[in-house]
Amino acid sequence: MRRHSTQRQNHGEPRPQGASRGATRSGIRGYFTLHLSMAIQSLGRLSRSPFATLMTAAVIGIALAMPTGLHVMMDNLQKSGGDWRQSTQISLFLRAGINEDRALKLAQRLEQKADIQSVYYISPEQALAEFQSHSGFGEVLENLQTNPLPAVLVVNPRLHGSEAEALIERLKAYPEVDIAQLDMQWLQRLFAIMEIVERGVLLLALLLGIAVLLIVGNTIRLAIENRRDEIIITKLIGATNAFIRRPFLYSGIWYGLLGGLIALLLVNSAIYLLQDPVAHLTGLYGGGFQLQLLSSDISLMLLGSGVLLGLSGSWLAVGRHLRHIEPR
Repeated sequence: MRRHSTQRQNHGEPRPQGASRGATRSGIRGYFTLHLSMAIQSLGRLSRSPFATLMTAAVIGIALAMPTGLHVMMDNLQKSGGDWRQSTQISLFLRAGINEDRALKLAQRLEQKADIQSVYYISPEQALAEFQSHSGFGEVLENLQTNPLPAVLVVNPRLHGSEAEALIERLKAYPEVDIAQLDMQWLQRLFAIMEIVERGVLLLALLLGIAVLLIVGNTIRLAIENRRDEIIITKLIGATNAFIRRPFLYSGIWYGLLGGLIALLLVNSAIYLLQDPVAHLTGLYGGGFQLQLLSSDISLMLLGSGVLLGLSGSWLAVGRHLRHIEPR
């Protein structure tokens, strides 16, 4: 009996596994309950001053909406231009005096080449009629005694980029060809400009992100100063800086989330208002381009960016100002 009791004292009583798991679950439940309570209390405190909260969130929303709107516009242009890149055309303006038979024979010879997909012939009469319908100078052009436009061969090559430019040089050597023009040169220049604009959008997003950090940081700093006495009393009864910091961090999160929602509303509203004018403009040029609203991925990224900036701004402000508030 003594041996068994000694062994029991040496090795100790085994702890029930159910009690350990129950304590762990209770601790996790209490942790999330505490954070949920802090988040609700922070939202309730912001709702007591709705005008000031809305003003701060609106400033954050405008700062987030500007680079987001520019990014969406550039993304829409790139998607529409992606199809245009694959539809490279070469216009061959024939010399004066080239009759239709000779032009059609040249078109047949070109279609037999491996690097050319198709050739479309446009007579001077067809070119003039098309120019009258699209230029808006129909009445003026009707008074012309002679047709100043030449015959045109529209070549659809199987090549793109630098290879298409090399094909132009070969086509210029034909005696019937006066001018050879790659119709995608203007689009290449446009995309070169768009690359510069993209860098500008990134720089603007960086500057406005810093501005959001400063706005949230200054707002949280004012909130800390207004609750200085409350913070001192809380520290006197033993509260840690982490406990005091928590509601201010959630305030920053709410500011960022509200700002992201306002930015989402502003960008989608602007795109919706511009859809019809842009569709009408592209329709005049024979295109079917339409602006697309924010996708779900970009919307979640925008909201996440707002929350992250709000949390970062409040963290910096609380970390800097809270350490200087100590009970004397």
